[in-house]
Amino acid sequence: MKSNWQAIAFGIGLTASILAQDDKTAPSAPPATIERARPDAPALPPPKPKPSQEELEAKFKATLTKATMTGRWCGIKDGQLTPEKEDKYTITGVTKLKGESWIISTRIQYGKQDFVAPVPVEVKWAGDTAVITLDNVGLPGGNAYSARVLIYGQTYAGTWSGGNHGGLLNGVITNENAAAPK
Repeated sequence: MKSNWQAIAFGIGLTASILAQDDKTAPSAPPATIERARPDAPALPPPKPKPSQEELEAKFKATLTKATMTGRWCGIKDGQLTPEKEDKYTITGVTKLKGESWIISTRIQYGKQDFVAPVPVEVKWAGDTAVITLDNVGLPGGNAYSARVLIYGQTYAGTWSGGNHGGLLNGVITNENAAAPK
């Protein structure tokens, strides 16, 4: 029994001695400044200037004018995602009213119906990313819907709810005037 305790004590002493030696070789504090790894390495380019609010809004309007949003959506039922389905939205135009209020003129097609409806939205900004916001907006032929849809570059992604259902959506945005890929 005594030899077991001696072995344990020896092991603890040896471990403490090793850790103490490692501690002596470790730097006591991080360097005050971080320098480039190589003095001959090129400097990073200066950051791009942030676009103005007017530039962001002009880009948003150009992205969604005569645009088609093509992608997928899935529902959320009992906390689970349902199978994905294809989705397509046609935007004929976008008009800023004032502040964060906008009208998105959307072509709605279902059944034998085919018409353009003005959808009132708010557009908020997360840096350079537009967030289309609907809060209980009644749409022709259906429920009142709420949604948050991010527009970034030529892509969109978001979440929606209406009545007793909701889901997720995502896809790409193409413009009628965009040149065809070569």
